[in-house]
Amino acid sequence: MLVFPNAKLNLGLYVTSQRPDGFRNLESVFVPLPWCDALEVLPAPAGTDTTLTLTGIPIPGEPTTNLCLRAYELLKADFALPAIRMHLHKVVPIGAGLGGGSGDAAFALRALNDLFTLNLSAETLEAYARRLGSDCAFFIRNQPVFAYEKGDVFELVALNLTGTACLVIYPGLHISTAEAYSRVHPRTPRHDLRTALSQPLETWRHTISNDFEEALTPYYPVLADLKAQLYAAGAAYASLSGSGSAVYGLFPGLEIPPQLPLPAEYQVWAGRL
Repeated sequence: MLVFPNAKLNLGLYVTSQRPDGFRNLESVFVPLPWCDALEVLPAPAGTDTTLTLTGIPIPGEPTTNLCLRAYELLKADFALPAIRMHLHKVVPIGAGLGGGSGDAAFALRALNDLFTLNLSAETLEAYARRLGSDCAFFIRNQPVFAYEKGDVFELVALNLTGTACLVIYPGLHISTAEAYSRVHPRTPRHDLRTALSQPLETWRHTISNDFEEALTPYYPVLADLKAQLYAAGAAYASLSGSGSAVYGLFPGLEIPPQLPLPAEYQVWAGRL
């Protein structure tokens, strides 16, 4: 079975309070981004062990700690799964705030559910996904949602960006989640996110923000430079995604996003949502 785990974008991201369990409460809207990895899941030959092979962008750490294997082990603990062979071709940048690793894990759960006819509901798959990471559960249904608490509780939102031209730029700058959260301080959002998103897209730049952008830009000026380039190129809205460091712009009315003069080492996705 071959699946294509996609990334996500954050429309607004507010860190609102500290939780007793050490996490932070947040508010954001997640939307799917069709920048995809490729994941193949097959039953292993009889008498062989489960394996994961990797190609594409190098993934730090041992393959045994990969979230795709952890997804398999979670299900194997509850179901009599046979050994499998997985191959992940990594395309979505790591440490970019695009949820690439979370998408891989969720799509592994979905693929295993289909391959072995486990007949698990979306709610059950989401419960497994939450054990792998806060935003993993989003990729089970893979549709726009308002996310809150740890970013793993969802409400559907009436938001349709289908066909909107989008340009995403990853400047090759890995910002760890630990560093990002160490620089941001919880606070009450200046604007209600769902109300702001119900207004015309051209108004979003004045009402929708990402708390990590304000916290990280003094240390990484390239984030502000990229955002300014996107607005200069005609974006109606531009923002940091997640805790960074990918920056994106939305260009309604265009068939394709504009090309920008960027360094060759930057990774860029251009297309329509």
